[in-house]
Amino acid sequence: MFELKKLISALLMPLPAMLILGLLGLLVLWFTKRKGFASFLLTLSLLGIFLFAFQPFATKLLYPLERQYAAFIPSSKPIDYIMVLGSGHVIDKDIPVTSELSRTALMRLTEGIRIHRLYPSAKIILSGYGGGTEISQARMMAKVALALGINKTDILLLETAKDTWEEAFQASSVVGSKNLVLVTSASHMERALFEFNEAGLQPIPAPTNFLANRNIEQPWAKYTPQAKYLEQTERYWHETLGQWWQKLRNIIGNNEHLIDKESPTTAVVISHTDAFS
Repeated sequence: MFELKKLISALLMPLPAMLILGLLGLLVLWFTKRKGFASFLLTLSLLGIFLFAFQPFATKLLYPLERQYAAFIPSSKPIDYIMVLGSGHVIDKDIPVTSELSRTALMRLTEGIRIHRLYPSAKIILSGYGGGTEISQARMMAKVALALGINKTDILLLETAKDTWEEAFQASSVVGSKNLVLVTSASHMERALFEFNEAGLQPIPAPTNFLANRNIEQPWAKYTPQAKYLEQTERYWHETLGQWWQKLRNIIGNNEHLIDKESPTTAVVISHTDAFS
């Protein structure tokens, strides 16, 4: 079910969807006599790609979603745990360990480390499964955290969680009633907080990896289609689909999103021997 959900959501992203639409237009053009309909599909495909990569459109979609929660500001309130949600990695020994994390994962981890510097007694919880690789996302982030000076005794790993739902419910078994700071991308924060609230947690939001910015004055940067603006549209659409799925799951009571009973739901402290394995 998890893999099917990921496949469907990937195909519904703006670029794949527009490319599929364009391909349909070509098929209609090549194999039928409906030239007008084919032209319509091809035009819709090209205009869609242009619009989704156009800064005024993309930023207008994503900016409100990202700015719902302010950046984390330290206070006198004690912090017991800082949880950083995973977001992709590769395994390549020929590049620096920091480059093995996706940009999103590195941004999240950096923010988690920044907050840990403010609350050195707090434990950092790193989450994420392997995603088809022999090293989990959590463990890869731990390697980077160790390389950046975090003590191994301050790191806890949740290595089997595949999505935010599982991350939230696994975290609840570790955090309990203690104070938790949740670090994730600004666009993902609303959906993440919903899952953590469902799991009985009330984390303090610490959004990072802000993509949308309204203060772009150069016309060549603002009015020419660019991949980074396409990414903004994709982030907005990804989170919108995720929120729809949350609502649908709650309506139909889909138990398939419950954590596998055989999956471990506790964190483990990394040791000298397994930190870089």
